Order: sequence, then structure tokens, then C-alpha cells
Amino acid sequence: MSILIKNIKQLIQVEDESVRWVAGSDMSKLPLLKDAFLLLDKDEIVDFGLMKDCKYSADMEIDAAGKLVFPSYCDSHTHLVYAGSREIEYIDKIKGLSYEEIAKRGGGILNSSKLLHDTSEDELFEQSFKRIQEIIRLGTGAVEIKSGYGLNPQDEIKMLRVIRRLQEASPITIVSTFLGAHAVPAEYKGRQSDYVDMVINEMIPQIASEGLADYIDVFCDKGFFTVEDTERILMAGMKYGLRAKIHANELDFSGGIQTGVKYNALSVDHLEFTGDEEITSLLDSETMPTLLPGAAFFLGMIDPPARKMIQAGLPLALASDFNPGSSPSGNMSFIASLGCIKLRLLPEEVFNATTKNTAYAMGLDATHGSICKGKKANIFITKEIPGYEFIPYSFGSNLIEQVILEGKIIPMSR
Repeated sequence: MSILIKNIKQLIQVEDESVRWVAGSDMSKLPLLKDAFLLLDKDEIVDFGLMKDCKYSADMEIDAAGKLVFPSYCDSHTHLVYAGSREIEYIDKIKGLSYEEIAKRGGGILNSSKLLHDTSEDELFEQSFKRIQEIIRLGTGAVEIKSGYGLNPQDEIKMLRVIRRLQEASPITIVSTFLGAHAVPAEYKGRQSDYVDMVINEMIPQIASEGLADYIDVFCDKGFFTVEDTERILMAGMKYGLRAKIHANELDFSGGIQTGVKYNALSVDHLEFTGDEEITSLLDSETMPTLLPGAAFFLGMIDPPARKMIQAGLPLALASDFNPGSSPSGNMSFIASLGCIKLRLLPEEVFNATTKNTAYAMGLDATHGSICKGKKANIFITKEIPGYEFIPYSFGSNLIEQVILEGKIIPMSR
């Protein structure tokens, strides 16, 4: 079916040829058309331009007068396949316990691991599918989902199989990342190298044989996995064609950013602790620095030096880190607001960071992240608003009126 969207007040993130990312001062430039049209046919963007030049008709026409049209958000870092919730730990945080203190008491990732172990694959799928439906209505059209709450071969594979089922059942584009090295299970306390051996020798080969993952990740940080652990796991993953995406420098200067660059990681994520050495290592690399302001906000942690990174000429991506313990929200409009409020980014910078640059951080820059002929027909239409700046300004409001994924209109009612 063809869809013609007419009288668009602002058509955001338009480009004649796909550019893989924007960096440095270019992040403050957001290409758009006013009083525009957009033509979709089947699952692709066919054409766009000024309304005065529109000569098309279509099977369905949508009048977007007073409204904005965006390419769907791309959320390049989530853990949305999980069992249950962890609001009791949230109360512990309010009382003053740190993330590390909660983890040492058996909370955190290990708590989610136990809940996941006790949950059937079907129930895990049902819980996760509801979250997928929620983020679709909030404007996300592509999402990366990690494993990492299994922490043993059977449960990690259960998570990855659920991700595959979500790919098959949902119109949203999903990429899958294996994160067996998310934490050290309690039974391996004092034997961390043995757990790393199991990740390398048991998990990776089986996951690769079933084609369950697109990428491999490691939590390379203080109290979790060392640089040496990380390098061993990444080298093993590379043998099976799994490119790296690294959790790095959330809790301290860990060497994770430099390790990610060394192994040509597609992205290094979190980055609260980023200094001159880390910035220098990222310059001229193909690794996308990805900030997760929802986690820093929820945990009350320091914010990464986003402005310094852009001024150095780096690209930046912003993702939700949707997970039960440190960022229980997949609302990318709110992430855009946090980018402005907490990281002092401009609205233009946050929209580049949540569409084009996050598409690159998922390996989807050729098909997602902008309004470009031939790209996926994944877009959202806002309510009547003054302009794109109004979205991060009005934090907490859902300003999305209509979502189209793969060229199909998504019902917005629950």
C-alpha cells in the first residue's frame, strides 16, 4: 500500500544521499523541509519534497497540517528482555545504597538473573512483547536488545531465542547482542577466569551455530570484567563474525573505551568517565560513542562530558539503556529531553544522536535513521506542535500521534 503524507509542517532529518553519521559541529545541523510531503510505498520511502512540487496520489493520504514527521528513533542499547521488575532496589537507592552496594548484596544483575532463570521462555516473551509494543508507540522503529541476565548457557540462549521470536512477531527492526559477560555469577565468585572460559568455550560457539546474535558485548568496568577478560571474549567472538559493542567506563576509568577502539567495536556505551585519553582514542575510529543519560539520571551518577566530546569532533549517539535496574524506560523522547537538560546538548544534536547516529551504532545506517529515498518507511507523526524543539522541551509529554513501521500504520490504542 502507498501512503502520501501531505502538508507536513516540518519534515525532519532529510537527506538526498545517506551519510553514515554526523560528528562535531555538524551535529548542530538538522536538515528539514517546511510545508513538505512524504511518499511511502510498501516498506520504503519513495520520495519527499516541498508540497508545492507534489504531483503524487496514493492508496491512502494523511493530512499532517501543523504536525511534524520524523524518522523513527533508533535505540541502540537496551536490555528489554527481562523477567519481573526491581522496584525494591529502587527504594534501596532512594535510601542511599549505591549500585555497587546493591550488587554486592545479590541485587542488580544477579537478581534479574535469578528471576529470568525461574521464568519460562513463553512468559519471558509475553513480558518483553508488551515492552516492544510500548516503545513502538513512543516512536522507536529500530532497537538493539542484549542478553546478559542468563549468565549460564541455557538461560543466555533462552534470552536470545526470545529476541528472535520478537524479531519474527513485531514490525520493529531488532538487532540482537550476546552479553554473557554482563556480571560474574555468584557460583563463580573468586573464579572469574573460569566463567570467562565458559563464555568463550560453551556459549559463543552454540550461539553462533544457531545464528542467535548479531553482536557481542562485555561489561568492561570496575567490579565487573577486566580489559584482559574483555579482550579474550572479543577475540573469541570475532572468530565467529560477532563484532563488538562494549559497556565501558560507567563506574570508573576502566580502559574499556580504548579496548573497544582497539577491537573496532561498533560502539562503546555509557562513558560517564571519559577523559582526554579516551576522547583521543575515539577520534578517527569507526566506534560510535554512545551515552545513556537515562541510567546516569536514574542512578544519580555523574554525567558524561558530552559537550567536550562534540567540541573535540566526535559523533555522539543517545540510547535508552531500557532495563529493570538502572533505566526502566524506553521512552526516547525523554532521552532526548535528558540530552538537553542534563548533557546540555542542543535539540538538533539530540535528534541527530537518537536517529542517524544510533542507526549507525546498530549497523543500520544504510536503511534507518533519516528520511532518504530507499530507506525503510519507519516514521512517526507528531501532534500539532510549534517545532522540533518542543519535544525535548516538553519532557514527559507523549507528543506522538501516529506511527508507521515498514510502511504500515501501527494502532496506537492498547
